[in-house]
This record gives sequence, C-alpha cells and structure tokens, in this order.
Amino acid sequence: MVKYTRLWETMQRKGISQYRLIKTYGISNGQLNRLRKNLYISTHTVETLCRILDCRVEDVMEIVFDESDELLWSPGLEEERQKQEELEKKKKRQGQ
Repeated sequence: MVKYTRLWETMQRKGISQYRLIKTYGISNGQLNRLRKNLYISTHTVETLCRILDCRVEDVMEIVFDESDELLWSPGLEEERQKQEELEKKKKRQGQ
C-alpha cells in the first residue's frame, strides 16, 4: 500500500499548507483528498509535489507491505511457474 504520511510531514517542515498548494500551485482539492485517503495519484502529481516542495519522492510517499498484500511477481515465483510448466509437460509426455 502506498502511504502519503511523509507528504504531510514534509509540507509541515517546509511551511507549505494545503491551502497554498491549492491557491498558489494549482493542486486540486480532489488530489489532496486522494492523498489524504492514500489513494492512487499519477506520477506526474508526485513529480509536481516534489518540485513544489524541493524534495525527493521518498519525502512524499512510501510503500508499506502487510501480510494481506499479495505478491504479484518475483523472480522466485517466475522460477516456480516454469518448474510447474515443465512438470505438466513431462506428465503429458508420459501419459501419451
């Protein structure tokens, strides 16, 4: 899960309010709502925030995994998938 807690900390440290993001820099209230709820925002928005705050991506967001997050891909999973395919092919050949 992506969390934007670091954004609020960075904004406080840099002295930039949500009001200023909206009025001075044109960040929409909708985007701020999405950030508050840790919902998807575009990489363009992340880049814009980093430029405004003169900071790195790590100062705006972080990725936090918990046990309920499903791992979608990893080298180990790919190897396991290939082994399973090979076993299935071998079983088909032996059954013919």
